[in-house]
Amino acid sequence: MIERYTLPEMGALWTDEARFRTWLEVEVEAARAMAHYRVIPAKAFATIAEKANFDAARIREIEAEVNHDVIAFLTSVAEHVGEDARYMHFGMTSSDMLDTALSLTLKRAAALIDRKIDTALKAVRKLAFKHKTTPIMGRTHGVFAEPTSVGLKFAVWYTELDRARQRVRAAADGVAVGKISGAVGNFAHLDPKIEAMVCRRLGLKPAPVSTQVVQRDRHAALVTALALLASSLEKFATEIRLLQRTETGEMMEGFSRKQKGSSAMPHKKNPITAERICGIARLLRGYALSAMENIPLWHERDIAHSSVERVILPDACIITDYGLQKFIEILNGLVIDARRMRENIYYRGGVVFSQQLLLKLAGPVGSRDTAYRIVQRNAMKALETGESFRDLVRQDIEIRRYLSEKDIDRSFDLEYYTKNVDRIFERVFGK
Repeated sequence: MIERYTLPEMGALWTDEARFRTWLEVEVEAARAMAHYRVIPAKAFATIAEKANFDAARIREIEAEVNHDVIAFLTSVAEHVGEDARYMHFGMTSSDMLDTALSLTLKRAAALIDRKIDTALKAVRKLAFKHKTTPIMGRTHGVFAEPTSVGLKFAVWYTELDRARQRVRAAADGVAVGKISGAVGNFAHLDPKIEAMVCRRLGLKPAPVSTQVVQRDRHAALVTALALLASSLEKFATEIRLLQRTETGEMMEGFSRKQKGSSAMPHKKNPITAERICGIARLLRGYALSAMENIPLWHERDIAHSSVERVILPDACIITDYGLQKFIEILNGLVIDARRMRENIYYRGGVVFSQQLLLKLAGPVGSRDTAYRIVQRNAMKALETGESFRDLVRQDIEIRRYLSEKDIDRSFDLEYYTKNVDRIFERVFGK
């Protein structure tokens, strides 16, 4: 992932140095387990534990000759360990170390992402309660529907983000497995108890069964969970973008004092961070498809997945981490214009209160269809001429025959649309 979208803590997990360090972690634990079960001499493990190290530049130099990164790595380590290096990687295949180390890295990356999701959830919850009954125009098909509350919008975001967290956690748990089972996964040269000890010490679970590799549906599940998370972030960001449009003006990203929105137009305030989040989601959905393509490998393993994973796994984790950080920043600086929201609700004299008026009129009129046609007639006139819907209703002789002025005024009461918010909040956040 390019530096622009890489945050330090997550990026540090995916450097060459970190990758080789995790490989070494697995190899040392494998040697420890083999010494414990007397597969290799205890003295050899003591030397390995003391001296095992590597030189990243040297690894790259060797790889240029042998065209095999694991052999290059083990050769560099052997140059540090000396003679006892012959007991390293004993009975193992490259993927024993690679897949176990990858699982360890993905587990650590998922923990960072989980932490960011938690921060985002807290920020959304805070906004939900702050604006629990702040009225806003609800829209369906992009068209004014009925008033709702800003708090309910955020409550929807909260529950969706929480579901995303559960999916990421489940997928991270699914990928947190190791294997030290040999070239075709049948433990031909090592006892399964060595694998069990290595995984236990690394905080992983042994894969119940494996081929030469850990099966790639596990990795695809994690990348797909990240793509779903990003798609939800895109949904939230799209809502902000729509509400920030000049003709709407109800919600917008924060804009710093020295920030500039356009090189040409000084008046511009653009939702650039929300737009960036939308782009990130597109990238992650592509990665999810690539991860699924990695599942069908030939027989006990081919290498077709390797080149794909070298790109998509670090990138997916890094860009998700970045997208979450940007979303948190948007939430913390979000500008909500309650005055503009109220103005929009009373557009054309409150034409959006038509259903409430319909419900009050249907009983006295004796026919819902007749009442509907009466209300619609006034609503369409308000929309077409710009006259006030409330004034038109008050002047409508047919409506005045059935409803008092007080009943008409009650039809325009905003409290109808927020009266059950507390009950919904109890469902979402608990009492």
